[in-house]
This record gives sequence, C-alpha cells and structure tokens, in this order.
Amino acid sequence: MSQKIISNPKNIQILYKDNHLIVVNKRPGDIVQGDKTGDTPLSEVVKEYVKKKYNKPGAVYLGVVHRLDRPTSGIVVFARTSKALTRLNKLFAEKEAKKTYWAVVKNNPPKQKDTLVHWLKRNPKQNKSYAHKKEVPESKKAILDYKVIKKLDNFFLLEIDLKTGRHHQIRAQLAAIGCHIKGDLKYGADRSNKNGSIHLHARGLSFIHPVKKEPITLLAPPPDDPVWNACC
Repeated sequence: MSQKIISNPKNIQILYKDNHLIVVNKRPGDIVQGDKTGDTPLSEVVKEYVKKKYNKPGAVYLGVVHRLDRPTSGIVVFARTSKALTRLNKLFAEKEAKKTYWAVVKNNPPKQKDTLVHWLKRNPKQNKSYAHKKEVPESKKAILDYKVIKKLDNFFLLEIDLKTGRHHQIRAQLAAIGCHIKGDLKYGADRSNKNGSIHLHARGLSFIHPVKKEPITLLAPPPDDPVWNACC
C-alpha cells in the first residue's frame, strides 16, 4: 500500500491523522513516553506538532495507546481525544488490531515459517524477558507467527504476526530459536548497531477506526540504512 509521508520540521513522519487520532513512524532511539532518562518523548514532540499545525491555544490532549521499545522503529498510534483513547485501548486490549513486524536476523530459522509458543518471564531488574518452553511461575504465554520473506547477503528478513503483546516478546522468542535480531546485544546479538538501534520494525497495523468505524491499514517504511534498504 503506497502512501504519502507528511514531513515536518521535527523529522516525525505522519502516517495518518484526523480529529480523533494521529499515527507516526517512530525512529529508533525515540522514546514513546517520558521515562527516568528525562529525554523528550515522542508524545511531547507530537503534541508540539499538533499545537503548531492547528494553532491550538493552551495544552494539547494526546493519549498514548501503546508503546514500542526505544531501539525499535515503526508504527505508533496516539489518540487526540479521550473518547478515541478509551476505544483504542479496548481495541488493542482485545487484540482487534493486527500488528505486523519486520525483523532482520543473523541466522536462518529452523523452518521457513512457523508458530512460536513460549512462556515469558520478565526480570524487571534486567529489563529483560526469558522464554521458556513450558509454563513457569509468574510467566505469561506468548505466541507469534513468523515467515522468512527475504534472504540478504548476511541476514534474513522475517515478517512476524504478533498474536500476544508481551514484554520484549519478539526479541525473546526469536532469541530462543537462535535467531538474534541484528544489533540486539541484550538478547544475544554478537555486536551492536552503531546508533544503538536494533533491526526490529513495526511494519504494519490494521484496525477499525474507533469513531468512524472504517477499516484502516497502514504501512511504515523502515529506517534509512543499508540493511533496511536491502530489505525493500
């Protein structure tokens, strides 16, 4: 699906916007919501964009619907009204939004396509999740489908259909089958990317508009680097 990317001075890419929501293509390194680092989050950048674009006086409302890990890139949805936020939260919680990811991995998976089922246990001190083949105390079931869609010179491009939304799910599950994501030192990659990113990208999102009740399908172009460019 081809679509025009709307550029602006803050270097954010707007994939979709109306009076109810705004969808952006997050760059690796951006944080979606403020944290202890004190770095300016994407939510504040988008608020500033809305304020200037529409000459909004006073504070701008923007609701954070979901998040992406800081080193990843791709589609992030924000709500522009409280009604839209409530409905989007329900839609995402009930898994009615179809999420597609791209991941660049070093090793060829055991199968060209497969369903992975693990039990993930999160270690908050390490900010890391561990994948187990069987249920362990305090673990949560994680399911995803993957398929190899391209072989690069030194890597493989996987397309992932996420069935559950667990902490670091794709990173942990792919690592568990020996397919470490490029640049992801935390989950076993042999080296980091120079810019601190990992090659995991929230590529596609399909859902029913929370107010208009129309189907929306969005695709986000991956970051501009030699490996991602080879994928496209």
